[in-house]
Amino acid sequence: MASQLPRVCVTGGGGFIASWLVKLLLARGYAVHATVRDPCDPKNAHLKQLDGAPENLHLFKADVLDCETLTPAVQGCQGVFHLATPVPEDKILHPDLDVLDPAVKGTLNVLKVCSTLKVHKVVVMSSNAAVTSNPNWPQDRIKDESCWSDTEFCKEKEDWYSLAKTLAEQEALEYARNNGLNVVTLCPPFVFGPLLQSSVNASSKLLIYVIKGGPDVMTNRMWEIVDVRDVADALLLLYEKNQSSGRYICSPNRVCTRDLVDLLKKMYPEYDYVNNVVDADHAGPPLSSQKLRDLGWEPRKLESTLSDSVQSYEKAGLLQDVPGNPCRLPFLIRAWL
Repeated sequence: MASQLPRVCVTGGGGFIASWLVKLLLARGYAVHATVRDPCDPKNAHLKQLDGAPENLHLFKADVLDCETLTPAVQGCQGVFHLATPVPEDKILHPDLDVLDPAVKGTLNVLKVCSTLKVHKVVVMSSNAAVTSNPNWPQDRIKDESCWSDTEFCKEKEDWYSLAKTLAEQEALEYARNNGLNVVTLCPPFVFGPLLQSSVNASSKLLIYVIKGGPDVMTNRMWEIVDVRDVADALLLLYEKNQSSGRYICSPNRVCTRDLVDLLKKMYPEYDYVNNVVDADHAGPPLSSQKLRDLGWEPRKLESTLSDSVQSYEKAGLLQDVPGNPCRLPFLIRAWL
């Protein structure tokens, strides 16, 4: 019976990472409350088709900016995974409205509801965007969980997404300290892997662009990459391990643009691939996932992630050329290049 299973809530349940987390939770014997903007939207249909979903998955219509809509979803849950956050793919014209308020106020709203309902543990999805934008970090020192993106630097660059993720994670950890709520955060980089949902997320669009090529220039920068299934594993690991605390980086793979293209060409030589790659100024220091590995996290090899990604894209018809509609990178990624 679902009522006898451990019960958790996943906000933003229809997203790329959240869908895999819901799948994993159902497989591990959890009853899951997933919040979505509209449970009847066809883009959430894949959730209802997951193994165990008819019995143990319940979709809730909720908005992170409205605490009253969050309360029914969190009610009765021992744990909450907060993944709902906007990732705008076009140029951000209204930073507060488009990203800052949903990320920062939305996170605090979730935590306040969790406090009120005596939730045992909250795992908050942050991002490498909250780690890497720090020009003052020593170039010869590996970036670990003590490294935070510089909020003033983000403002100067008008990198509103990185600013939002940094402020939201800082607020979450401060709220935890001040209110006695058990909160841990996870910072993934670009997330690749097979798709469960029908829509295509920004990270996947990056890999699709690398494979198909197009008019956008790419720099030979370093990419930190993780598999979506490994992110789901990490989220559940942080929830289930009593000793988990603070923030965790999960960036197991690091590869430059040209090496990524060469690796894909060896595996799938039939595609065009991006060919307009210019040299980058510097690679910057790598990131350490040792804190997460010490908990027992064992991520996949990059080749496995790439292979499963390409097979998923092929099955969905995402690698076919569309006449008159060249493949483009999302604005957010073009801005980072």
